Amino acid sequence: MAMRIAIPKEVVSGERRVAATPDTVKKLIKMGFDVSVETGAGTLANYPDESYESAGASVEPDAASLWNSSDLVCKIHPPQLRSDGSHELDSLKDGATIISLLFPEQNPELVEHLQRGSKTAIALDKIPRITRAQKMDVLSSMANIAGYRAVLEAAHLYGGFFGGQITAAGKTRPAQVLVIGAGVAGLAAIGTARGLGAEVRAFDVRPATKEQVESMGARFLMLDVPMDESGESSGGYANIMSDEFLQAELACFAEQAKEVDIIVTTALIPGRPAPELILQEMVDSMKPGSVIVDLAAEQGGNCTATVPGEVVMSSGVHIVGYTDLTSRLPTHASQFFGTNVVNLLSDMGGAEDFKVDFEDEVLRKSTIVREGELTWPPPPDPEKPAAAEPAKAAVPAPEAPAPKKSSGHGHGPSGEPMAVGPRNLIALTLAVVLAIIGFTAESAPVPHFVQQVTVFLLACFIGWQVVWSVTPALHTPLMSVTNAISGIIVVGGLLGVAGPELNTAAILGAVAILVASINIAGGFLVTQRMLQMFRKEGN
Repeated sequence: MAMRIAIPKEVVSGERRVAATPDTVKKLIKMGFDVSVETGAGTLANYPDESYESAGASVEPDAASLWNSSDLVCKIHPPQLRSDGSHELDSLKDGATIISLLFPEQNPELVEHLQRGSKTAIALDKIPRITRAQKMDVLSSMANIAGYRAVLEAAHLYGGFFGGQITAAGKTRPAQVLVIGAGVAGLAAIGTARGLGAEVRAFDVRPATKEQVESMGARFLMLDVPMDESGESSGGYANIMSDEFLQAELACFAEQAKEVDIIVTTALIPGRPAPELILQEMVDSMKPGSVIVDLAAEQGGNCTATVPGEVVMSSGVHIVGYTDLTSRLPTHASQFFGTNVVNLLSDMGGAEDFKVDFEDEVLRKSTIVREGELTWPPPPDPEKPAAAEPAKAAVPAPEAPAPKKSSGHGHGPSGEPMAVGPRNLIALTLAVVLAIIGFTAESAPVPHFVQQVTVFLLACFIGWQVVWSVTPALHTPLMSVTNAISGIIVVGGLLGVAGPELNTAAILGAVAILVASINIAGGFLVTQRMLQMFRKEGN
């Protein structure tokens, strides 16, 4: 019998998301699972029951029997009391596994409840932030949505344009936005605000985020204090900073509050209340009509005036304390959440080889209870031994430098003969030719023959030097220049062959026309081929 997955309807009031969508249900079925969805579980996320049935899932009306008959339950919020007074965990049969957000630090009673019987619980909020686990990182997926939605909420309450406007009725400046915390949510907020045309500045205690902020077109705020301490923990989150740093930080925010129109705060430290960064006096100093969106409201808030779950007004400033920002975009939030769960179950072996493997770092750190045994917190990571300094390989003695090339035969410092380079050989040949022409100039049939030949040879020499010195990658752009020069050569050749007699000038003119014509034709041919590389198919 195939392993059965239950997707219950969330019992938290106002929650619109669901832990699986019809698309992710298809993937679960392909992995060998039987999927059952509670009636109405995805309705608020625009996924009706019929769409789940079309995807191959069964729809069950009774939540308790759905839990009790399933081997694996996937949901969003931690298990809690239903409206009838029963607890969701009481319906989970022994030997079954639950995968959801659990927040064990904040829910010790839930952790104790999970240890009754032989249940297994995996906390999605404890997925480590490592490269391999990014595809399962629910917190990052939801933070991305929250940062985006935060700016939309601010735009709704802000009484002006985000982007500057120039109209016949006058012009307006762009909105000034401050984003505190440049994690996933902060970067999403920066990108959204910039997309709407606002001027954005951002701050984070992690210096590594400076390049990310600036790459998105925002200005990174720096403090006038030495950054001797690292603002980033081993898990990628922010650390608690020193008192000196915190004072400088608050002073910076106090100055920024007087200038900006919108503040988005995202600062959180796992397992601790949200740090208070926007004090009441800062709120009082903001311009009337300004907006503060506090993404840390669920953990107490970064603003002292925040009321979790509500929008309040203080000194003419809107303070948004919504704790359901991700639920306000339920369709895509559910899709992201369900995809993260699918990726986790795939790594756990699918239906045929499903197991909680503690050799896997991701599962070891995210498993709270395994078969009734408490396994959280996980043991600390072993300290990596200091990398031993590699043994220095024997360095061969440097070879003697090659003798420098000279224009004539001679001897270098070591007494070895010097080689003659190609450029110098050409120069030497030209010098000999010019000397011969000079000695025989009196018998030349053309009065200005010496002058013309001298110009010709110098032009050849200079042209050779110019092309020789250019890297081959630039030879193609030089074609336009060489075609222009070839055109001048053709004109000169035509003048040479225009005389009534067949003489040396006429012969050289004919040769010049032939060679220059070949060069021009080749230049056009190569250019045509290059243009064809950039043409769209079908044109």
